[in-house]
Amino acid sequence: MVPMNKISRGLLTLGAATSLAILPACGSSSGSSSSTNGSSTSGKQLKIVTAFYPFQYATQQVTGDKADVSSLTAPGAEPHELELTARQVAELSKADLVIYEKGFQGAVDKAVEQAEPKNVLDVSTLVDPIPATGVDEDGHAASGNDPHIWLAPKNMQAITKGIADKVKTIDQADAAAIDENLKKADTAFSDLDKEFTTGLGTCQRKDFITSHAAFAYLAKAYGLNQIGISGLSPDEEPSPARIAEVQGLAKSKGITTIFYETLVSPAQAESIAGDLKLRTDVLDPIEGITKDSKGTDYIAVQQANLAALKTANGCK
Repeated sequence: MVPMNKISRGLLTLGAATSLAILPACGSSSGSSSSTNGSSTSGKQLKIVTAFYPFQYATQQVTGDKADVSSLTAPGAEPHELELTARQVAELSKADLVIYEKGFQGAVDKAVEQAEPKNVLDVSTLVDPIPATGVDEDGHAASGNDPHIWLAPKNMQAITKGIADKVKTIDQADAAAIDENLKKADTAFSDLDKEFTTGLGTCQRKDFITSHAAFAYLAKAYGLNQIGISGLSPDEEPSPARIAEVQGLAKSKGITTIFYETLVSPAQAESIAGDLKLRTDVLDPIEGITKDSKGTDYIAVQQANLAALKTANGCK
């Protein structure tokens, strides 16, 4: 799974000032919970804490104004390396529901164990996993499963349904409203899936190169092949041998574009692209929304990803 021991780039050591208020976010879904009270909480908003943006977005779609949804990961911060303050850990114990992906953010896993929230949802149980592939910066084969489950729209459908089902066990009185919201969200993700299926249905190339190997679920869903410069962690530095291998693949497969992402440095992608006289573009793993994102929410950024892939791969 993604290495959790690398604290680099100064992206996120959340200080006391940041931690005084957990930022708006949304949740994930899954089947495990430490307890489920089954009672109606009508008349007050549920307090739901999510690990980072994709689960924040999904939770907000199904809860609407029925919940106060917050995120442990600040906008613009790289979620792989999240650190939590004592205040944030304490907040988990007060939440009606905590939504996260076990194994993706070590700090969140540990905080959930310490805080013992009333209800917990691990979204990793809601989709079929893809085994991790490639090697890390030390040349060791990747192990475990790829955690980037949210990048396939159909997976987001499953995650959102799981969230809705879980929330309804906590707030039975608002079940009808949650079901109505779920129908709208499901339609939006289904329409997005159709856009990808049509847009990537006929392409000159099936391979694409990205700085961070986060797109295995997306690639598998639409018949593409991801070539990652680094592995599952965007913090990994590729070896000279790996860079040479990627350059060779780019030449042999007629690659036109080297993709990078918004939350990490584009230097490596730009270097490889410059050496081969290729263009660069953003392929966003949607781990957070910032002013540099090509869209203001999950759907819009995925549509930008689709447009970038269509251009790079000569899709008609």
